[in-house]
Amino acid sequence: MVSLMGALRKAMNGAVLDTFRLYGADYGMNYGVAIHTLRDMAREVGEDDGFARFLYRQQVRELRLIALWTASPAEVRSAEDVAFWASGIINSEVAEQAAQALLSRVESIDELLVAWCDGANELLAYAAMLAASRSAKVDAERAADAVVRSVRNFPNNHLAAQGAVALTVSLIEKNRPTVNRLLALSDDTPSAAYLREEVAWRLDY
Repeated sequence: MVSLMGALRKAMNGAVLDTFRLYGADYGMNYGVAIHTLRDMAREVGEDDGFARFLYRQQVRELRLIALWTASPAEVRSAEDVAFWASGIINSEVAEQAAQALLSRVESIDELLVAWCDGANELLAYAAMLAASRSAKVDAERAADAVVRSVRNFPNNHLAAQGAVALTVSLIEKNRPTVNRLLALSDDTPSAAYLREEVAWRLDY
């Protein structure tokens, strides 16, 4: 970790850091290092789940994101494992990186969808749906159920609605009837309207 912190200080980007502050992406400590640089650092570390969990507990943006890229998807097996990674998803950036780097590769993606889309945390629902949209393991019916649950649990939340759109779009090639069923949702809410509008135009391409 000491070595990583030294590398982060050298790669610190003040302009990016100011942007994070502007948009309220709060962390205990933040060096403003670009995501692609963090991925390069993670590759040098390699997969190391124990070290990843250690880094994830630190109140430093860059260490938390590097942790997601060095964690082992095979080690996300229990409710305790899921709760551990959920605890660090404090904003949309961590949600997006968690989805791409780790959660999209776990075996229990269907269970994750049910648990997080049926909860009260829109960031977790967003992360779960983004992860499922990238996963080859997700079940189409479970995915559709998660979209419905999310739209109804978060009727006026743009972030959750974006996740619902991403997951629904990923089903277009896999299961078109399921997508059509989702578009037929009669819910009269901003989230449902956003889902219908964003998915409908994509069906033409």
